Amino acid sequence: MAELVDVHNLGFDLVRATEHTALQAGRWVGLGDRAGADDAAAQAMMAVLDTLPIDGYLMDTEARKAGYHSQHEMRQRVGAGGPAMDLLVDSVDGVGLLALGRPGAISVACAAPHGTIWSPAPALYMEKIVVDREVGRALVAECMEAPAAWTLALVARMKKKAVRDLVVFVLDRPRHHTLIEEIRRAGARVQVHHDGDVAGALLAAMPGGPIDVLMGIGGALEGVLAAAAVRALGGAMLGRLVPRNDEERAAIQATHGDYKRVYTAADMIAGDEIFFAATGVTDGMLLQGVSYAGDRATTHSLVLRGKSGVRRLIHTDHPLREPGKS
Repeated sequence: MAELVDVHNLGFDLVRATEHTALQAGRWVGLGDRAGADDAAAQAMMAVLDTLPIDGYLMDTEARKAGYHSQHEMRQRVGAGGPAMDLLVDSVDGVGLLALGRPGAISVACAAPHGTIWSPAPALYMEKIVVDREVGRALVAECMEAPAAWTLALVARMKKKAVRDLVVFVLDRPRHHTLIEEIRRAGARVQVHHDGDVAGALLAAMPGGPIDVLMGIGGALEGVLAAAAVRALGGAMLGRLVPRNDEERAAIQATHGDYKRVYTAADMIAGDEIFFAATGVTDGMLLQGVSYAGDRATTHSLVLRGKSGVRRLIHTDHPLREPGKS
């Protein structure tokens, strides 16, 4: 009989980071100060990441937000020592939502063995399609070129729904005006969101969730972060880098080859040893936000592990202490 090995679930460490970040970011909800909220959240995230039992290689953006200003290095080292892990975090996915007091802002982090998280740099944007496991086996690269109506018909067929019953998550951006009209002409319902495409990808990949498919262009690093969750949930994702100009197109071509290549979630996150955590900052479709009551606060979090396929929802009660008091 094989010996049972107790493998540490890093997801429980990551959720400490997202909870702490959400608790700090929650104090900025509705204040209208996007930059201040972003900075406070990034500092909170980095403070906990540096205590994790790993030798962590942090993807670019959060290190810069938190004042590390690594203009020439793609990664920063974090952690207290341990196995080498790649980390990709978004201290607040939907910081614009947070600043305006709108629903759907979350704090997110994922980890995988060092060398397994793909970097989309120098691209800043990615076109994405995300679906759940029910549709995943039918999602093909051609969907990125096909009219929206064709892809929606495929999703409807796999879900055994009418197209008019599909709900499509799209970010509210001028670049999506044509896409939104295509979806509506096909007969599907559009949920237009101000921000938060990582949360949107989670909702689309969640089995039995309220979103049937995510479509459109969002952040490239957010796309890789979403790919980790999609893999852990057993869903499927297609992504294609979107250059903003000729200079960026040439840089992408030099780094990744064909800039028109379509990537799957497996291309972006190699292997299934994936750990993912998200905590709600403001109330949303995915998670409830932080709630403060005197000297206590509550958070609601999601923890995923790719290898086991386990999905945990965690409701945590936190004592709030004044600075300097234990």
